[in-house]
Amino acid sequence: QVQPVESGGGLVQAGGSLRLSCVVSGSIFSDVAMGWYRQTPGNDERDLVATVLSYGTINKSDVARGRFTISRDNAKNTLTLQMNNLKPEDTAVYYCNSVPVGPFEWGQGTQVTVST
Repeated sequence: QVQPVESGGGLVQAGGSLRLSCVVSGSIFSDVAMGWYRQTPGNDERDLVATVLSYGTINKSDVARGRFTISRDNAKNTLTLQMNNLKPEDTAVYYCNSVPVGPFEWGQGTQVTVST
């Protein structure tokens, strides 16, 4: 099964920005809704942060609205999450996957750590 490859995480101070990227191999990327999920420390589940449909419509969770921008490039099978004004509570491992999850396995994720 296809496994997305996430990158772009790191350590940043509160108020800073990071840009996450995800590449998904194969031919079905452009046909499915994609989203960024995150798993915060001590949480067993991954929460959906933002979604972009195959034709571009975007949905965001409350934590993402006003701070995060999701985008996709179907020609490059790439999903991006621009995160601004980061807060310590945004500390998590971030994953990309389809919405709902199905065609792809979970990748390794990328760690985002926001310090005070």
